Amino acid sequence: MRLMTFLLAVLLTACATTTELASDHSHARSITALTEGWHFTYRDDWTPEDALAADAQHWEAVSLPHTWNRLGEYRVGRTAATDNRQGKGWYRRTIDGSALDPAMRHWLEFDAVGNIASVWLNGRHLARHGGAFTRFRVELTDTLDFSGENELLVRADNSDPQPGSTTQHVIPLLGDFFIHGGIYRSARLISVPISHIALDDFGGPGIYATPRMNSSGATDIDALVRLTEARSGQRVTLAIIDADGDVVTQANAAVSDGQREVRLSPQLDEPRLWNGRRDPYLYHIVATLEGPDGPLDQVKQPLGIRTIRFDATEGFFLNGEHVQLRGVSRHQDYLGQGWALSEADNARDMAIIAEMGANSVRVAHYPQAEQWFDLADRYGMIVWAEVPFVNKIGFGDDEAAPELVENSRTQMIEMIRQYFNHPSIVTWGIGNEVDIDLAFGRLGPKADARPLLRELNALSHREDPSRPTVIADCCEATPGDKVDYLPVLTGEADLMGYNRYFGWYYGEIEDLGPHLDMLHKRYPSVPLSVSEYGAGGSLTDHSNDPEGRPTNVTGRPQPEEFQNWWHEKSWPQIRERRYLWGSWIWNMFDFSSRVRQEGDATDINTKGLVSFDRKVKKDAFYYYKAQWSDESVVYITSRRFSPRTEAETRIKVYSNAPEVSLMLNGEALSTVACEDRVCTLDPVILTPGTNRVTARATFPDGEIEDVVEWALTAK
Repeated sequence: MRLMTFLLAVLLTACATTTELASDHSHARSITALTEGWHFTYRDDWTPEDALAADAQHWEAVSLPHTWNRLGEYRVGRTAATDNRQGKGWYRRTIDGSALDPAMRHWLEFDAVGNIASVWLNGRHLARHGGAFTRFRVELTDTLDFSGENELLVRADNSDPQPGSTTQHVIPLLGDFFIHGGIYRSARLISVPISHIALDDFGGPGIYATPRMNSSGATDIDALVRLTEARSGQRVTLAIIDADGDVVTQANAAVSDGQREVRLSPQLDEPRLWNGRRDPYLYHIVATLEGPDGPLDQVKQPLGIRTIRFDATEGFFLNGEHVQLRGVSRHQDYLGQGWALSEADNARDMAIIAEMGANSVRVAHYPQAEQWFDLADRYGMIVWAEVPFVNKIGFGDDEAAPELVENSRTQMIEMIRQYFNHPSIVTWGIGNEVDIDLAFGRLGPKADARPLLRELNALSHREDPSRPTVIADCCEATPGDKVDYLPVLTGEADLMGYNRYFGWYYGEIEDLGPHLDMLHKRYPSVPLSVSEYGAGGSLTDHSNDPEGRPTNVTGRPQPEEFQNWWHEKSWPQIRERRYLWGSWIWNMFDFSSRVRQEGDATDINTKGLVSFDRKVKKDAFYYYKAQWSDESVVYITSRRFSPRTEAETRIKVYSNAPEVSLMLNGEALSTVACEDRVCTLDPVILTPGTNRVTARATFPDGEIEDVVEWALTAK
């Protein structure tokens, strides 16, 4: 009863992501959001002494999340809206030590800083963290002045990785995305008793739970709790909380002086399963450290009960049932905001993905915000999480430098521990296209990524034996000349993904399926997937003849109609191959890339199904919505293709109805069958001026129509 009372009173405070410091200095964990009160300046040449000595005129007030970078414009050429500076940005703020209890331990927690973070308090250097995507913590206790204000200084460094640069050994060294500088996720101050659930655990929560279903249908929750400064007389209690907030089972154990780890296995007799999009049911596991006088610390984590299996012939199974993973990849940026996303931004993205009918997300090519994985848990998305080992292992014809290997290992451990408890995650990605430099002869044969991949693979299995590993490959057996020393990556992880762009960068679009069959025959025991496939689509480039390929895959134009046609031809080839355990469209949203000058955009990769600002869902979005979603769909394509100069055109509709009725300017044209969710009437003759096209279909829940207007003007 005492535990129940404590849980009901404290779960909404001590376990919350942001709470106020306890005004009575009670000896329990408290969390204070550090969103406001920051000042920022970009000074690549400053020293810490310069930053501390600079007066107010050199600083601007900012709030978190914050980045100084803005990259990507829907126009040809850059304007002042672009800020692609790479170097050092400085942040400072004060912390009031008099509001803190000297008997507690006090930690700064940063969810992410791009790309290298250095932290000083009162002029003393406390920490350096290399890596833009994972949480890290810095203990302040021994440096704090509890009598008054303390000066906190943070340097964020996103210098371009080059030989001799500060970032030359911090992954990723290269990629088709931009590393934004700044404290671009949230930060907070955590105060805990001397004895507490560990905060010095690679940014992890300190509690790690692995459900194991036994033959009777019950589930043992094998849980590890890590502790700091534990004392005899203390106890650790684990409680499993259901979705209604009730404690359904618990276990506890006494601890001894200095004990660092406690293992407990509470059991659920008849658990409700986390079953993907169908029923993403979540429990929570709560670890409480109690002393003789009451609770000291508490941590709450998500808990989903599910089984996963990957089969080289039959694909992916969730809770014993086959599920075809039809997914998208997602980058974490917005037009005009860079990486500084709000909770509303993340929630909007997940809702758009769910609307389209996807059931899986690949978070390429790096760990994303904790909130993103919380959303995936709640939506029932199956997630491929990935360490940012992308494209390159170094800058010379040699093996990876020891410093880069160590950084890669650290980022791998951070990712796994920080996101360990999310049931949505089913695989850990250990690398993406790390063979591309070798494939095209940019580096010599000694620059082989496989030794590092093997280290990361073994490390992942030690950290988390419950999930398999996966690699995304760019180049094996694709068309085009390759060096004869190109390493084969298949088999270096448990699962395999192939980034394939037949009919876009190489080959013919019809070659995708046979290519995958060849790889499946070559590796019959390895579960295979299509980790990327996609084509660019501009919002303002259009064509009446997309099959004629009036497009430039690395430049301009990139007609939206070609993107539509490309996906219409690619998805059926993937869908028909049951042995594939999943596939992921590249990409859900247009995203920033400083190497791109294509379509109608600058510094934007245009392969997204939705525009960079999320305001426009491209035609291809509705192709997949018609294919994947249970929602009734009627959508006329080429709606942005106006004005036009050619009278003869086609009407193409995406719909999951058997047929659609078409009208032009109020006159019935035809009722056309929808073949594989694509309904086409060709040719149609437009008249000069405004042409109103209507598509209508009948569903069990009623009639739905879509209307567009096209203007025909003289040539």
